[in-house]
Amino acid sequence: MKPVPGHSFLSSLVMAAAVLLLSACETVQTTQGGAVGVDRQQRMMISAQELDQAANKQYSELIAAEKKKGSLNRNAAQVERVKAISSRLIAQTGVFRQDARRWQWEVNVLSSDEVNAWCMPGGKIAVYTGLIEKLNVSDDELAAVIGHEIAHALREHARERASEQRVAGSFITIGSALLGVGGLGQQGAEFAYMGLIGLPNSRSHETEADRIGVELAARAGYDPRAAVTLWQKMGKVSSSSTPAFLSTHPSSSARISDLTVYSERVMPLYQQARK
Repeated sequence: MKPVPGHSFLSSLVMAAAVLLLSACETVQTTQGGAVGVDRQQRMMISAQELDQAANKQYSELIAAEKKKGSLNRNAAQVERVKAISSRLIAQTGVFRQDARRWQWEVNVLSSDEVNAWCMPGGKIAVYTGLIEKLNVSDDELAAVIGHEIAHALREHARERASEQRVAGSFITIGSALLGVGGLGQQGAEFAYMGLIGLPNSRSHETEADRIGVELAARAGYDPRAAVTLWQKMGKVSSSSTPAFLSTHPSSSARISDLTVYSERVMPLYQQARK
């Protein structure tokens, strides 16, 4: 087969563009490994300051909107419970990163039927009443949820995903233009990225958050095995049947299996904390 004129030159340009984009990324160590051994290196293109500014703006707007609706911290007993559990978990974050102790942590409860919770970059936590009431969670199970969300913030998964998407988007756009593949070709590249890189990385983030979460819970004196019963409850209320390979979360069975192993690994920490 005869080589396509200019093909080698265009490929070189694509490779050069990829090298430039990757060189713009910084390799960072966001957390220490802890007893669960989460020590994967991360590459960031977006600065922590850039993401924190965006997160703070979004958080302020969201909280203002919830307050206006009258759905912010309506049940004093629920708020006290969530804040007490969060406080014990936050006290353990220094095991993974010392600077987290100096974050401006905030904890809120939002009245909503949604089964959800989150922790924004910098330590802004929200738990939805739907999660508390629909799952009838124990304190140990609630600690598993909040610990998981705190772990996402400690590992800066939002920053990592935003960085990855910026690099991938730039690379796909540049490559498509240089190779002249057109809109359909670019769309195909985007689908390939999501299937081969994007979604698996999301699942790795979830697994890391699960493992760090059970260690935070154990160190705070909450039974780490509650993470297993929590996800069993989640499985019962979930209507999603999306296959694991098309989901940003591990499959329920895979998640429960991994949580079973890692909750047993941190049981000595739990037993020590209980003493």
